[in-house]
Amino acid sequence: MGIVLSGELDIGRRFRRLAARGGMPDMTLKNMIEAYERQLIESALEATSGNQRRAAAQLGVLPTTLHEKMKRLGLLRRSSEEAQAISA
Repeated sequence: MGIVLSGELDIGRRFRRLAARGGMPDMTLKNMIEAYERQLIESALEATSGNQRRAAAQLGVLPTTLHEKMKRLGLLRRSSEEAQAISA
């Protein structure tokens, strides 16, 4: 288990491709940071089979910090109770 390094992600390449195609109309610094955080979190969760505690350790943050970031970025899964309420 280790920290996810930025070199392991292709985010720079992805942003350059989007910019070249004119697909970044709203890519402010804030949005770029959020996209980078989202990709880091998703990669860590994938590497830990969705285990948030292990993903937090891999990212070098507290589990509560990871949870708050996931909440802010819309990455939390809905509980089955919420899903049932929506489909009802």
